[in-house]
Amino acid sequence: MKIIIIGGVAGGMSAATRLRRLMEDAEIIVFEKGPYVSFANCGLPYHISGKIAEHDSLLLQTPESLKKHFNLDVRPFHEVIAIAPEKQEVTVKHKESLLTERYDKLILSPGAKPFVPTLEGIEEADNLFTLRNVPDLDQIMSHLENIKQGKAVVVGAGFIGLEMAENLVMKGLDVTIVEKATHVLPTLDQEMASFVQQELTTKGVRVITQQSLTAIKDRGRQLILEDGSQLESDITILSVGVQPDSKLAEDAGIALGLRGGILVDQNYQTSLPHIYAVGDAILVKQEITGQDALISLASPANRQGRQVADVIAGLKRTNRGSIGTAIVKVFDLAVASTGLSERAVKSLDYPLSIVHTTGKDHAGYYPGATDIVLKLIFSPIDGRIYGAQAIGQKGVDKRIDVLATAIKAGLTIYDLPELELTYAPPFGSAKDPVNMIGYASMNLAEGLSDSIQWHQLSDELAKGKILLDVRNEAELKNGRFKDFIHIPLDSLRDNLDQLDKKKDYIVSCHSGLRSYIAERILKENDFSVQNLDGAYFLYQTVLPEDIVRD
Repeated sequence: MKIIIIGGVAGGMSAATRLRRLMEDAEIIVFEKGPYVSFANCGLPYHISGKIAEHDSLLLQTPESLKKHFNLDVRPFHEVIAIAPEKQEVTVKHKESLLTERYDKLILSPGAKPFVPTLEGIEEADNLFTLRNVPDLDQIMSHLENIKQGKAVVVGAGFIGLEMAENLVMKGLDVTIVEKATHVLPTLDQEMASFVQQELTTKGVRVITQQSLTAIKDRGRQLILEDGSQLESDITILSVGVQPDSKLAEDAGIALGLRGGILVDQNYQTSLPHIYAVGDAILVKQEITGQDALISLASPANRQGRQVADVIAGLKRTNRGSIGTAIVKVFDLAVASTGLSERAVKSLDYPLSIVHTTGKDHAGYYPGATDIVLKLIFSPIDGRIYGAQAIGQKGVDKRIDVLATAIKAGLTIYDLPELELTYAPPFGSAKDPVNMIGYASMNLAEGLSDSIQWHQLSDELAKGKILLDVRNEAELKNGRFKDFIHIPLDSLRDNLDQLDKKKDYIVSCHSGLRSYIAERILKENDFSVQNLDGAYFLYQTVLPEDIVRD
């Protein structure tokens, strides 16, 4: 059998190497239009700052090593320009010549390409770059050789944009981020992204949101935003998203779907016989909703490549879809998410509850413990977990990985307290943050607690409700709400006569644990009370302008 694979990196090379392990006698050819068929795409930004010092360490395999280890025929600088499905042939351009190759099976792994908007002056700009592959990186590094302490602008505050911003700062540049959405990391919900924006600002990055780039002047040295403001730039990185590189498939008559993604079935078969597709160019099922989605992540692409090889080799495999689990480093913070955001769930009109908790990455009494802010999005009806987000310095990956596994396994909030996770003081807590957010979710679902979200507080107070802060007196010196009454938790039982049972209360503390205790005390004494989810710590991060500081 002769198998041709168009495109390498995650999807294509995973397919090629798995095919060889299963089919020793197959002829396997990989056509890659660029110079590198196997490289660490996700590591590219870290070479800019020198964090990954050696350029060649980003190159995982070469055609020579792949030939030696796997007997693969890997051909860089070979661009497939046409597919003839009726002949089962591809036309390939190499240098100035064209050649044709016949296939028995064809796997498309063209990936995604950066979205480049049509802007006035963009063609004349000589300091504007995107970052998707090693040649892109080489161009950026070459340009940076002539910049010592210049100004950099990153357009787009997604995962790659934030990684680029951090590494350009580490390179010594003055960095500005421009993002069209209301907050950085638009895939996160606003309150969680607020921690990221705070970290960026602390590290000296200027963040401009709700603005887009509209024009470029002076060969890229002057950027015009939609409000008319101007930014100077010695280097500009466009990171406004990617789109499926599906033109070749479209020209061959292969069916496309959402945003030009290649439609495949559960076996990665396209609409044409003998042709399969994997990676960033295909549409997958969002596993939680069952809807078509584009999820451009390395882990799903690697899995898809292996699975399509299994299918071609005769093994039974099913493309189940993806839930979109991701993590990014932003200076001293780790930011991770899995599944659906709160915004996405609201748009689907699913039954919805939200809970935020703050815990330590390991036992608080052991040195070096740091906070993890964890958000869970779930159904109060059946406890189904829709998604989770986490922010912290350490241990974020572990908690989101556990919750991603829980979603994949169909576990509910009622299962989270039952998870037996590793514990010793240097590594975790006897009641892990995942266990704790399970308990907090159960309290909401079972009616033991009633919460409001940070964005609802002002409206609820305007209705006449009273905010009760149960933090200690010393804590108020670090910041307090504008309108509240104060009774520390430890003296609450002795001061119930100061409260009016005819009035409605909202209770808050620093992180939410003490306010839940206060809520239970008050409810047991027939008061009407709600808990401010996430409490003061979350609220002051999202709305610092509403906080009074001495």
